[in-house]
Amino acid sequence: MNKYTKSVSTIALLTGTLLFGNAAFAQNSSVFTDEVIVTATKRATTLQETPVAVTVTTADVIEKARILDLNDLQSVVPTLRVSQLQNSANTSLSIRGFANGTNNIGLEPSVALFIDGVYRSRAASQIGDLPVLERIEVLSGPQSTLFGKNASAGVVSIVSAKPQYETQGHVEFGYGNFNQVTAEGYVTTGLSDTLAVSLGGGFQSRDGYGEIVNLGEDINDVRNINIRAQALYEPTEEFSLRFIGDYSELDENCCITATDVFSATTAVVAGLGGQQSSQDDSFTYETFLNRNTPNSFEDWGVSAQADYDVGIATLTSITSYRENAGGFTESDSDFTSLDILGNVSQIVNLDTFTQELRLTSNDSDSRFDWMIGGFYFNENIEQNSTTSYGADTRDFVDGLLDPLNLLFIENEITNLPFFSAFAEGQGTVENFTQDNESYSLFGTVDFHVTDKLTLTGGLNYTNDDKDVTATVVNTDAFAALNLLGADGDELSPALGAALTPLVAQGVAGAVGVDPTNANVGALLAGTFGVDPVTSAQQAGFTGALPGAVSDTVSDTLNSLAGNQFFTPFVNFGDGINTVEPGESSDDELTWTLKAAYEINDNFNVFASAATGFKATSWNLTRNSRPVPGDVAALTAEGLAPDNFLTGTRFAGPEESTVFELGLKSRFEKGAFNITAFDQSIEGFQAVLFVGTAFNLITAGEQSVRGLEFDGTYTPIESLTFNLAGAYLDAEYDDFQNASVLRGGEIDAATGGIDGIGNLTGERPAGIPEFAFSVGGTYSFDLTDSMDGYLRADFQWEDETTINDNVPADVTREVAQLNLAAGLNIDENISLQIWARNVTNDEFFNSGFPTPAQAGSFNFYPNQPRTYGAVLRYNF
Repeated sequence: MNKYTKSVSTIALLTGTLLFGNAAFAQNSSVFTDEVIVTATKRATTLQETPVAVTVTTADVIEKARILDLNDLQSVVPTLRVSQLQNSANTSLSIRGFANGTNNIGLEPSVALFIDGVYRSRAASQIGDLPVLERIEVLSGPQSTLFGKNASAGVVSIVSAKPQYETQGHVEFGYGNFNQVTAEGYVTTGLSDTLAVSLGGGFQSRDGYGEIVNLGEDINDVRNINIRAQALYEPTEEFSLRFIGDYSELDENCCITATDVFSATTAVVAGLGGQQSSQDDSFTYETFLNRNTPNSFEDWGVSAQADYDVGIATLTSITSYRENAGGFTESDSDFTSLDILGNVSQIVNLDTFTQELRLTSNDSDSRFDWMIGGFYFNENIEQNSTTSYGADTRDFVDGLLDPLNLLFIENEITNLPFFSAFAEGQGTVENFTQDNESYSLFGTVDFHVTDKLTLTGGLNYTNDDKDVTATVVNTDAFAALNLLGADGDELSPALGAALTPLVAQGVAGAVGVDPTNANVGALLAGTFGVDPVTSAQQAGFTGALPGAVSDTVSDTLNSLAGNQFFTPFVNFGDGINTVEPGESSDDELTWTLKAAYEINDNFNVFASAATGFKATSWNLTRNSRPVPGDVAALTAEGLAPDNFLTGTRFAGPEESTVFELGLKSRFEKGAFNITAFDQSIEGFQAVLFVGTAFNLITAGEQSVRGLEFDGTYTPIESLTFNLAGAYLDAEYDDFQNASVLRGGEIDAATGGIDGIGNLTGERPAGIPEFAFSVGGTYSFDLTDSMDGYLRADFQWEDETTINDNVPADVTREVAQLNLAAGLNIDENISLQIWARNVTNDEFFNSGFPTPAQAGSFNFYPNQPRTYGAVLRYNF
């Protein structure tokens, strides 16, 4: 508790300084800035009186800043970071530096995404399919007490506009660089005094801002459509029913990478006539592939929210069903013009049912406000993946190794046919399923001790069960060979037994070749350190077995084993594996305690402590490996194939804790909010791509301490400034097994970690120490019927490392400027021009080890400057 005591004391001092330094200013100020209504506590309250660290982006800002999706949103919310990776569905949300839940369908996010109260289990959902928004709320810190499922690091809540009874709507068309064409329409009307409906939809098409040079094709293009219908039924003042249905399609060629760190494999690629991205400039947005990389997704869902005022309380029910069907991605994962990795594709189907019920008290005169409720979640996932070698794989591997060594091991020792290793079409066909059923019960009580002081307590009990199956067909013959012994540095017993009689009988007699042949001689001399031409030397070599052979061959065998990319997989789950049933069951009681005090009409302060929870996540990739403790049982049951590796199948639950002190102020010409926090997650679920697949492991503890703030200032009626920022002091408090995350193997005998991997005390990669956004909007009138605005946003993040699995000297720093201007020609017609990343700021979103090219690293460059114009007709 010493760490927490020190941190809380520090943030108390900071908050106190801010509070008392500004209190005198506010004594005589009158409040007239607009109230912002939020539902962060599942009650409609003003932003100032809500004792939660929440950043609100209003509909006005969303429209004027031309925020089209979650990627754009981070330009105005510094504590939020959004990263899109190797396909369009892989979007990672991070709040206060805590992020996971991408690249691996089994890993649920720590930042929960809600749209109109409906939980979206994967963050791939974008906001471009919502034509009219009211606001977006970003809640920092664990929110498990009210939101339950996977809110251990925060919540992003998107709220769309309800249908209106008065007929209104708009149509708009836009055009931008890269031949971007957008179209959007929305209409809402009342069909009766009690029934209102709305219908909206949109289309976006854009050429890619990258180019596959050798194919003459664009990459990172956009093709998507969406439609959304709503109905609002309000037969009485006590009852309302809101129905929402939506459908969207996405079809893109995604996503461009740049090879920024090169290795010896670069020369091999060039030697085979292959090409890859420039070594001189990672931001040419030019790449070389031997195929396109299509991404296509269909997503649809329906939801119904019923609210019924029963007198003392309001009963709310939110029911939803969603399907993400036919999610198909294909990639050229060697990122060269060669066909090294052939068919790399994935199909994911996901269907989700959720049900929430809650009862919220209505008596505003009572000293107690309360809420009780429950949440049910049921989701089924099926993922089918294929990865295979291409036509150039064998030549590429021969370029990395001594091809004679490979031939010798391949044919003369193991009796595999010549050139059968790394043959085109070999690889894996993978099928994973996950059935997840979860429920939670929650309740909160607000005790209004006085008119100014409110104490809040809340509890949530969550139970989460998962059933997982994994069946993988592996046809990589070479990767199935057990080349190394248990210590990983000598001949395996099988290979030693095969090799000893071979040499003892004489090379010529054993393999039917002439040992004086130059190639055979060079092979044996290079492998064993002897020249087998003379019988004396041969006898000396034979007599030295097996010790000398083990010592001199280790380097050769290690280089060969390093290219065993698709090692055998141990299938598990649903009766497939009697040792590993593929089941997890977690439950946790989380809590929150808050105290909020209204100093005066201008200042509110709050202090809070809360915990959060996220259940076990499973690794649904081919790098899901048995733990060392199960090896003996798997072997006894005959379930252990030769040369399989150990590691982890899953990462255990996350348990988060946060302490916060906050100040919320609202005065004559603006508002200012600041929160000091100390947040940690024990058992943080860490996932990294290691060059062939994704490793998943539980980190001991990760923490972030810091400050986050936001404010607005309106010096004159026509000019508004906004400022938001964050200071993040992040640390791995305990991460001793990080080498497993990077691809190391847990030693079956000792339980120790292979390789150096203690990150304890280190700063996690990808978390900037300082980040802020500043913006301003100037509104003006040209005539009685014509007005307009000018807007600018600037986003800055200080220099930080990219990922934990790429070189630390590759860093990112963000300094991005966005501009927009609008003109309302009359009450019906408006024109907007916009530009994002005006200065063409260049930085990497993330990076990873290049598949099958040890020592090389690829990175995702940010989007270059984009601009365009939008014409809208309102009615």
